[in-house]
Amino acid sequence: MSVASKSKTEGTILKRLAEQFGEAVVQTYDVPGDLVAIVKPEHIVEIIGWLRDEPGLEFDMLMDLCGVDYLPRRPRFEVVYNLYSVKLNHRLRVRVQLDGDNPEVATITSLYKVADWFEREVWDMFGIKFIGHPDLRRILMYDQFEGHPLRRDYPYNKRQPIVAARTRHL
Repeated sequence: MSVASKSKTEGTILKRLAEQFGEAVVQTYDVPGDLVAIVKPEHIVEIIGWLRDEPGLEFDMLMDLCGVDYLPRRPRFEVVYNLYSVKLNHRLRVRVQLDGDNPEVATITSLYKVADWFEREVWDMFGIKFIGHPDLRRILMYDQFEGHPLRRDYPYNKRQPIVAARTRHL
């Protein structure tokens, strides 16, 4: 595929998304090689499902899902979904913006199984809750860990509870 035709295809992705979801799509932009759509969080499951299933788009791979803390900006948090179409070789970054001390967004584990661990990591590190997640618990930090260490206001010198090491018996 030539650079010109690939660019045209990428522009069509954003146009189709905006036409399909109207005001649920807050903003789109295309920096060469980087398609981005910012969408309203209450529509994330519907939008991600459509992007996965829509002929001609077919974003069949969730490459990554991550959290970002932009403190002091409001809205403070973002969840970023990096999608890829194996068949059509195109990428799209979908972002939702969240605010508050206890940000929440719906889980997409019903659409991509790999979202299970990605969402657990974002919850563990940033405290962003994924509503409807089948097993939202810590994945990197130990259970007694207090707080979410990648939040920008997390105190770098915070003392954590001492936890006895578990011994493994064979």
